[in-house]
Amino acid sequence: MPRVPAVRLTATLLAAVAFTGCTATPDSTAPPGTTPPAVDGAEGAEGIGDPYYPDDGNGGYDVTDYAVGISYDPAARRLDGDTTVTAEATADLSRFNLDLTGFDVSRVEVDGVQARAERAGDHELVITPATPVVKGAEFKTRVVYSGEPQAEPDGDLGTNGWQVSTSGGAYAAGEPHSASSWYPVNDHPRDKATFSVRARVPDGWSVVSNGREEAPKPEGGWTTFTWVEPNPIAPYVTTVAIDRWTIVRSTLPGGVPLVDAYAPGTEGKRADEERVPEVLAFLADRFGPYPQSGAGGIFLNENIGFSLETQGRPIYAKWADLDTIVHEQAHQWYGDSVSIESWADICLNECFASYAQWLWDESANRVDLDDRFRATVSKTSGNTRYWNRKLYDMGPGNEFTAVYDKGQLAMHALRRQIGEDAFSSLLKRWASTHRDGNASWPQFEDMAVEVSGQADLRPFLTAWFRDAAKPEDRYLFPGTLR
Repeated sequence: MPRVPAVRLTATLLAAVAFTGCTATPDSTAPPGTTPPAVDGAEGAEGIGDPYYPDDGNGGYDVTDYAVGISYDPAARRLDGDTTVTAEATADLSRFNLDLTGFDVSRVEVDGVQARAERAGDHELVITPATPVVKGAEFKTRVVYSGEPQAEPDGDLGTNGWQVSTSGGAYAAGEPHSASSWYPVNDHPRDKATFSVRARVPDGWSVVSNGREEAPKPEGGWTTFTWVEPNPIAPYVTTVAIDRWTIVRSTLPGGVPLVDAYAPGTEGKRADEERVPEVLAFLADRFGPYPQSGAGGIFLNENIGFSLETQGRPIYAKWADLDTIVHEQAHQWYGDSVSIESWADICLNECFASYAQWLWDESANRVDLDDRFRATVSKTSGNTRYWNRKLYDMGPGNEFTAVYDKGQLAMHALRRQIGEDAFSSLLKRWASTHRDGNASWPQFEDMAVEVSGQADLRPFLTAWFRDAAKPEDRYLFPGTLR
């Protein structure tokens, strides 16, 4: 995800929905005075199957589209939502789950027919349709909900999910999960889908999200803002940000719309952000064509612990600089377009984006990366705590650590091990082969062996990425580093 400051550097609904307040009990979606009939079929799994976060996501279906509708009053901090999730059943379903943290749920429909919904655990919304969903069928689940969104104090990166900004606005951001804090979702990057949001806010406030914007629609003291992302998107890189934005619009060469949003107090970030066309041109030269439908950035006046690669339009913390912009924009290829299969694969996001910062320094600032590599190895030579961290399958809770610094060394060593031409080809081929999809670290290892033509590459990859130890010298100093 993110670029973290200093050491760990990163990290649609209805046209004008009438949202009503509700304080329903969890079972209120069942028709009054009735008991849903018994049905045959399978129950969708409560988790998608990621061993690091077994409760994240859900099984039994594949989401194809999210049409998110919200109305948010910053003064009351109340969100009213009406979201439709379109999915294809991968099993016969008598029951299935969506992830939704908090909120009172007043109604759930499956294909237009009222369904029973119950809450389980911290974020499970368990839905029993009136008629089982048949394997292979497309079905639409509508959820109407309301309440004050809740953030999650989660992990090394700090608070995840919906957060209130100092201006009184709000934004949604976080990793490994955040989407369930504001809409019902299959909350795991393995299930990507198209996405749109229609957000209604009082006049004077405005809304920025992923993808391309449509014309705002004012009505009765409120304005509805619509954003549409036609590319598949992982849930944690969806966002909505509400503030009194200063918005700057332009267009990249080739016609991609560039939208930058600055919260009050962040006007000083414009000089760095104005270099985004230059940054994206550089990255496209290294990684292949820019893969997103929109571009730009969302600049918060908040000292949060991370900046995040929200798709097409990263969210930046108050401390973000040009280095951060390079990192988050590199994620548009590695992390957003090509998303991880499981959280054990996070090096595919962070090692790549962190090394992009080195590549930028090499090109824009004439930094000798071999010298930087040797200096870093020398500085950390006796630091077993630094070296004894795995870059692949590092264990839950350890994802956002070594990938930001040791990961840069590993990627540079790989470049010197397989040579410049093979490394350049590998970066582009990875991005093009898995564009708009998901992939795993073992798949990357297979491609690295194939592209390099080095049948004996696997011990090198094991020493750098799989082992929790400093590589022995023959792997530590390959090629020109020796």
